[in-house]
Amino acid sequence: QKMKLHILQNLRHRFNKGGKPDYIFLIILGIIVLFGLVALASASSVYSYQRWENTYHIVVHQILFGLLPGIVLFLFFYLINYRLWLRFNFFWLILTIILLASVFIPGLGAKFGTAKSWIDIFGFSFQPSEFAKLTFAIFLAGWCFRKGKDKIYDFSYGFIPFVFYLGAVCALVLAQPDLGTMLVFVAASIIIFYTAGAKLSHLGWLGLSGLAAVIILALKKNYLLNRFLSYINPAADPQGIGYQINQALLAIGSGGLFGRGYGNSEQKFAYLPEVIGDSIFAIIAEELGFIIVVLVIFLFAFLMYRGFKIAKLATDEYGKYIAAGIIGWLSFQACLNIAVISGLAPLTGIPLPFISFGGTALAASLAAAGLLLNISKQN
Repeated sequence: QKMKLHILQNLRHRFNKGGKPDYIFLIILGIIVLFGLVALASASSVYSYQRWENTYHIVVHQILFGLLPGIVLFLFFYLINYRLWLRFNFFWLILTIILLASVFIPGLGAKFGTAKSWIDIFGFSFQPSEFAKLTFAIFLAGWCFRKGKDKIYDFSYGFIPFVFYLGAVCALVLAQPDLGTMLVFVAASIIIFYTAGAKLSHLGWLGLSGLAAVIILALKKNYLLNRFLSYINPAADPQGIGYQINQALLAIGSGGLFGRGYGNSEQKFAYLPEVIGDSIFAIIAEELGFIIVVLVIFLFAFLMYRGFKIAKLATDEYGKYIAAGIIGWLSFQACLNIAVISGLAPLTGIPLPFISFGGTALAASLAAAGLLLNISKQN
């Protein structure tokens, strides 16, 4: 009887229902995901038909290999008490390194475009860096929690080890190379570190050092320099380095107030690159117009607000750090994608969360959302 009681208590602890989750966050998330599938169905129709002679191939793929696995992972991270992950904190770091390093294994890593960021197994592609965003956020939150605010504030015990961990992860991402993903890692990590009590002057020096590193990297890598030049003057080479941003701005501008109508985009007919990925926001603007675009931005902004509210109301520092890191990751990535495709930031190649095509990205984002709601129901 004592053994049975102990097992039941242990199960209750691990699958602790707690209180009610943030239903508003859940509703907003559901609306964005469903809207993403509808937008993707239109944006991908031409590409799907040209390649597979099936207008809905891409959106079906997104449902089968993104949404469904994402729901399973969402429930997994939602049902298991997040405090359990603190016991395996070092495991999350090892898993992050394995995920990021796996793309360099001969015969396993696959290259799409300019980045070698995928694993190809029996014809199925998988992007490990998307899940590494989540695993590293869990690790860093646990590391900050165990360190405590006093040591996090200290230069030697807090800042130096933080830079070491972040630098190691960024080096693996840059080796792929994937500057956009690296920026997401940096932003989410800094948000966790700041929430845990980091000294602002330390973060200031880190920001200046990072900016200098990006400038040096851009000067050495022609493709990065070209992206920056096309940002400064998109009209300088409209058929070359400025082609994507010019076509994106043409799509956004031609949408007007109410859009051309759902499914009536002209830019998706092989004019605008990456219509199912980085450029999908431009297709949404072209087809649905300014009013719908504002509503989409509002949904992301409200999701960010609810996410940071979950972090603020968390009952323990560990949950606060995880929640801040997750919502920081999703919010920064959404803002960066919209800014890039609107010409407000240089091209970086970053998808729009929950909307752009990518089964791994959608599944990882839903897993992160499940963990965030797990924290909310303990509030």
